[in-house]
Amino acid sequence: MADTTIKVDPAVRDRLMVLARERGMTMRDLLTELAGATPTREELRKRYEETKAYCETHFGVTLTDEDHDRAEQAWKDLEAGRPVDSL
Repeated sequence: MADTTIKVDPAVRDRLMVLARERGMTMRDLLTELAGATPTREELRKRYEETKAYCETHFGVTLTDEDHDRAEQAWKDLEAGRPVDSL
C-alpha cells in the first residue's frame, strides 16, 4: 500500500500522537482504526433501514418517520442535559 501525507494543524498532530501512544499503536494504525470504525452517512442510513425492517419483522413494531424524529430529539435532549419526555 502506498503511503500518503495529510496536512493537519500541529495541535491535531500532537493530539493524535498522544492518543496513538496511549493505545500502544502508531498514528497510522490509529487513523486506520478510526476510519474503519466511523460509519459513513450511507452506512448509517443502511443500518437504520435494516434495524427498522428487523423490528417490523421480529417484533411487529412499525416505526414511522415521526417516531424517528422524536427519538433523535430525545437523544439531543439527553446530550444537552435537558429532561426527556416519554417516547
